[in-house]
Amino acid sequence: MPKVTTKQVLAVNAPTKLSTTTTSNKKKPYDRSNGGSGNSEDQRHFGPLFNKNLGQHILKNPLVAQTIVDKAEIKPSDIVLEVGPGTGNLTVKILKQAKRVVAVEADVRLAAELTKRVLQNDDNEVVDTKKLEIINGDVIKLAKLPYFDCCISNTPYQISSPLVFKLLFNNSNENGGFRCAVLMFQREFALRLVARPPNDQLYCRLSATVQLYAKVTHVLKISKNNFKPPPKVESSVVKLVPIHPRPQIKFEEWDGLLRICFNRKNKFIRNNFLNKKVLDIMYKNYLTYKSLTNNTGGSGNDNDNSMDQDVVMDVSGIKEIVETVLKNLNYEQARANKLDIDDFLKLLNEFHKHGIHFS
Repeated sequence: MPKVTTKQVLAVNAPTKLSTTTTSNKKKPYDRSNGGSGNSEDQRHFGPLFNKNLGQHILKNPLVAQTIVDKAEIKPSDIVLEVGPGTGNLTVKILKQAKRVVAVEADVRLAAELTKRVLQNDDNEVVDTKKLEIINGDVIKLAKLPYFDCCISNTPYQISSPLVFKLLFNNSNENGGFRCAVLMFQREFALRLVARPPNDQLYCRLSATVQLYAKVTHVLKISKNNFKPPPKVESSVVKLVPIHPRPQIKFEEWDGLLRICFNRKNKFIRNNFLNKKVLDIMYKNYLTYKSLTNNTGGSGNDNDNSMDQDVVMDVSGIKEIVETVLKNLNYEQARANKLDIDDFLKLLNEFHKHGIHFS
C-alpha cells in the first residue's frame, strides 16, 4: 500500500485505513486555475471533490499527461517528487517508470482520493503501491524537501514562483541536487521563465534569476480545452535543469542588484542607480559593510581593492562610484531588458571591486 507518515488518520473506502502526513495549514486548498490532475472519468469518480470556485480544473487528456511524464525522462532508479497530484492521473503514470514517488498534496480530500485510487486500482494498471508515499501538506511550508531526482508538478498558480525557488534552493539533495523539474504553469508565467534578452518583452528579474541557476526550456503548450471545466487561461510546461556547479554568488547580492536594475527595465539603469532612495540604500550598505570589514580586520572580498579602511565616503562618493562603474563597463546607456546574465555578473563584480554591495 502507499507509504504514509503521520499525524492524521484518513478513513477511505478501501480495504484498509491509512494515515498521511499533514501540516498545520488552515488555508483553502491551492487554486488550480491552470489545471488540476484528472481524466474524463474523474467527474464520475471524484466530481464532488472539485470546487470551481477554487479553480480546480481537471486535466482530462491522458495523452497530455503521458507527454508531461515523458519529458522528465524518468530512470528506473529515480525518486520523483510530485507536487499537487490531485486524483493521480500523473501519479499512476509516474509510478510505472520510477523507483518511488513522493506526492505532496495540500487538499486533504484529494490526498485521500489518491490513496483510494491507487489501492483500488481504478485504472486497471499494474502499479506497485509500495512505491508511493503521500504527504498531505503545503510543499512551500515544508522545512526540508524529501530527496528526489526529478520533480513533476501540475502547479497551483499561487505557488508558481515560490515553488520554483523552493526547488532551486532546496537543501534535501546532498549529492549535487536534483536532475530536472517538469512543471506546468499558466502560459504567461511560463513564458516569463524562458524569456531572454534583448528582444523578449517578458524578460524580467524572474527570468534572469531563474536562468542564473537553471537551464529553462519551454517544452509543451497545453490548450484550455484539455481541462474540465476549461480554465480562463492557457497553460504551458517548462523544464528546469539546474546548473552545476551552482554559481558562487550570494543570492541576496544578486537579487538586490536586479531589483534596482529592473525597477524600470526599459529605462537606462544609470537613472535607476542615481535615484536618491537607491543611493541612500547603497550608502547604508556601504557603511554596514565597511563596519563589518573593519571589525574583522580585512575587506572580506578579494576583489574589493578600492575601499580605504580609513576613509568614509558620503553619498556623493557613492554617486561617483556608480558613474565610474557604468563608464568602465560601457553601460551608461544600458537598459535592464537588454542585459543578459553575464552582463549582470560583470556589473555586480565591478561594484564589489569598488566596495559597493547590495545586501
